[in-house]
Amino acid sequence: MNSLTSRLAGRLSALRRDQGWSLDHLAAQSGVSRATLSRLENASVSPTAEVLGKLCATYGLPMSRLLLMVEDGFAAHVPFAEQQEWQDPDTGFTRRSVSPPANQLRAEVLECHLPPDTQLSYDAPPVAGLEHHLILLDGALSLTLGDQTHALSAGDCLRYQLNGASRFQTPATRGARYMLVLAGGAG
Repeated sequence: MNSLTSRLAGRLSALRRDQGWSLDHLAAQSGVSRATLSRLENASVSPTAEVLGKLCATYGLPMSRLLLMVEDGFAAHVPFAEQQEWQDPDTGFTRRSVSPPANQLRAEVLECHLPPDTQLSYDAPPVAGLEHHLILLDGALSLTLGDQTHALSAGDCLRYQLNGASRFQTPATRGARYMLVLAGGAG
């Protein structure tokens, strides 16, 4: 496993211990099996976006904040070569932290790529009410927020506050590359 996966494993274990929770308790709270949680904390597997989403929702923590906790520091200038990228081992979804979160800032910027014929679903937001600005750079994306679905084409922007379930889906013939600006999670 790479060092990011190892650091993430350590952070997940520390978060659980800081709450005073057993693996069984966290499994019941998050809906992630005890066996999967154990493998994650031992860095024997890399977490999927869905699993990280469930754990972040349980801890009330945006995924980007969790990933920041495993970074080695923060700099004002973030060269492309130093922007951390994470990939979901199941779907191939990639998420690059273009402008990582910082305690002094209220926003962050992510560049994401969702391959063709892929769906990511989240039961709940990690932090309710977090402001999102999604700009579709290329491809096609269907984004369902609660019971409303938005069909996005290249150049479209969707602004919303995430308060419930969400689903990102690409058509069979085309993936999606988009920027996501998250605001309101710091400070």
